Amino acid sequence: MEAGENVLRLFPEQLRFRWRQVAREEARLQEIRLRAQRPVLIYAGNSEWYLEETGALTKDAARAYVLEKEELGQIVRHICRYSLYAYEEELRKGYVSADGGFRVGVAGEVILHPDQTVKNIRCISSINIRIAHERKGAAQKLIPFLYEKERLQSCLIISPPGCGKTTLLRDIVRQVSDGNACAPGKTVGLVDERCEIAGCFQGIPGKDVGMRTDVLDGCPKAEGMMMLVRSMSPALVAADELGSAADVEALLQAVKCGCSVAATVHGTSLEEVGGKPLFAPLFQNRIFGRFFVLGKRGREFMVEAVQDGDGRVLREAFLC
Repeated sequence: MEAGENVLRLFPEQLRFRWRQVAREEARLQEIRLRAQRPVLIYAGNSEWYLEETGALTKDAARAYVLEKEELGQIVRHICRYSLYAYEEELRKGYVSADGGFRVGVAGEVILHPDQTVKNIRCISSINIRIAHERKGAAQKLIPFLYEKERLQSCLIISPPGCGKTTLLRDIVRQVSDGNACAPGKTVGLVDERCEIAGCFQGIPGKDVGMRTDVLDGCPKAEGMMMLVRSMSPALVAADELGSAADVEALLQAVKCGCSVAATVHGTSLEEVGGKPLFAPLFQNRIFGRFFVLGKRGREFMVEAVQDGDGRVLREAFLC
């Protein structure tokens, strides 16, 4: 498959002439933001670009292509395989999982149930195509810290937004699942609530998350962790972005059932995360044997520190 082919397939065939140059930038591409009657914005290589009508990228706002509502509708229908009804459940959550492992966020007119919960989103006026990048080997330098005499340690990845925590978690899952220099492969249960880690399309992972990994796609983390523990007997349970008391309780229950856990959380340091009341039970019960603190210096993604369960620094800043 040619570079960018997955990106190009997101668009109807009659519109692909405008997206060929963008698709060729897939390795640097981060987001494609489409808004009805607004300029098309492309985020690539940590820079913002406008799309010209010809498909060229420019920094000149005066040359930006303004997307018509009808064209946005064509793109949405194509991504949903011309059946918005079939994607109603996903649209209700504010996104669509697209072929190629992409997640497409949507915004528009929200329809509510009588109890004020979201029923659907219609008259879609904005979409955000997020390009998930797979970096095999991203966790290579961290794998030796995950084990003590082949015993898998539970780990928490602490990171500000946009510093590669999901990419790192994906590669940890893959290497634990397939096996590595420190230990043979183990069964992994992955709860991919926002469809970003495994990049599933119709239940099949688009990203390599390992041969022994079972994925619950689009499932709430708290419920999914318990489902996997009860039915799939994982050695490791993995989930992205802990954010609720239910997530914390499910993680505690998974550990009580004999599983190791790998998770991520927004933050800039172990001290910051440890000081939040929401996460106090995890620290009081000493759930994690390893903490990986991520950061960014310029355009480089860094592991700022590897710390053990007591907070001792095992290794300081290095490139991942």
